[in-house]
Amino acid sequence: MRTTIELSDEHRAKLLELSVRRSKKGFSALIAEALDSYLENADLERAKIRRALAAGGTLPDDEAGQMRRYTRKLRQSWR
Repeated sequence: MRTTIELSDEHRAKLLELSVRRSKKGFSALIAEALDSYLENADLERAKIRRALAAGGTLPDDEAGQMRRYTRKLRQSWR
């Protein structure tokens, strides 16, 4: 599919330079590669956030209390 995107002169120059180094004609393949990488990383970030949120509340009450007390004590020494 063809589409139009706006690139800065700097980005365009770097893409052209990279495509020459890779012996590619144009930079559509580079854009596709970058987009694939971006989308994969976005999926990984969402998965990390889901795992972190799922871990909430998994600390036993006694350990949570101990951690709260320790954190308060540390914060008092910051002042």
